[in-house]
Amino acid sequence: MNQTKNIAIFFGGRSTEYGVSLQSAYAVISAIDTNAYTPILIGLDRNTGAWLWYRGSADAILNDFWQSNGDCIPVHPSMDQRVHGLYYMEDNIQNVISLDAALPILHGKNGEDGTIQGVLALMGVPVIGCGVLSSALCMDKELAHQIARANGIKAARSFVLHEDFSEEEARRQAMSLGYPLFVKPVRSGSSFGISKISEEAQLLCAIRHAFTHDSTVILEETIDGFEVGCAILGTNRLIVGEVDEIELSDGFFDYTEKYTLKTSRIHARARIPEKKAEEIKETAKKLYRLMGCSHFARVDMFLTPNGEIYFNEINTIPGFTSHSRFPNMLKAAGYSFEEIIGRLLSAEE
Repeated sequence: MNQTKNIAIFFGGRSTEYGVSLQSAYAVISAIDTNAYTPILIGLDRNTGAWLWYRGSADAILNDFWQSNGDCIPVHPSMDQRVHGLYYMEDNIQNVISLDAALPILHGKNGEDGTIQGVLALMGVPVIGCGVLSSALCMDKELAHQIARANGIKAARSFVLHEDFSEEEARRQAMSLGYPLFVKPVRSGSSFGISKISEEAQLLCAIRHAFTHDSTVILEETIDGFEVGCAILGTNRLIVGEVDEIELSDGFFDYTEKYTLKTSRIHARARIPEKKAEEIKETAKKLYRLMGCSHFARVDMFLTPNGEIYFNEINTIPGFTSHSRFPNMLKAAGYSFEEIIGRLLSAEE
């Protein structure tokens, strides 16, 4: 009889995307083939970041009751790579959970920025997803754009601000980029801290807001066009989902729009010619490889009215909820949610 593999599923965390992580983790856990894998559910406390082995129902994760019923045991990572797992105390005895791999479903800071990937690397636990360097690069919007430009892929013009920035210089650079423009934290997820401003009077307020999310901020020109994306699975042989398209009636695709779609629509097959869709897919694969991505990621780009492709960002742990772009792009290409999860987990075998 074959023994199941222990796969740690990390969820929760201290980022602003805690709630989305719970939804994504619930969907992933529900799709795991438990005949082949034993999910070890590791929740990160929202306030302290403490690691807790959750042994209750997945429904409580979805509804954020997972810490309410006494189903959690504190666990600690072992840096002894002979253990490649977690320590916990029960009945005054130290026990070990040995892990075959880990799948972080932690969106935003301390989840997809390379930090937890680094801890898992020190533990000797294989990560299902992008590694330390690619996670850190993709989280840093400015560095990712520099790499793209150096390799012949267009990206929006931008200017970097640090906490000791000159207000006069910020105004001058914003004027050079032109209004409307975006003010963004360099390292933040799900559009938190991002503002689209149309005039100089809004600039300093938007900059201060962005600095509440990161220590570095960028001013970025607006690219005329609409956002398209590619879901990618794999490390060596890549599977690419259908190109999707975000249709906006106003503003930009901020956190509220991503999870309510009040004034926007997502077309799982972008309304563009097939030849242009193939060009976007090839650009996405090039970016994925340039950034050293592995296992899965979502590559976001802009398509201008004259057909130019501009790199926007790579999301190394995209949403896995039922309405998330990543699974829906792959669904449009013929892959069920269960098959997507199965392919991710089997990548470690």
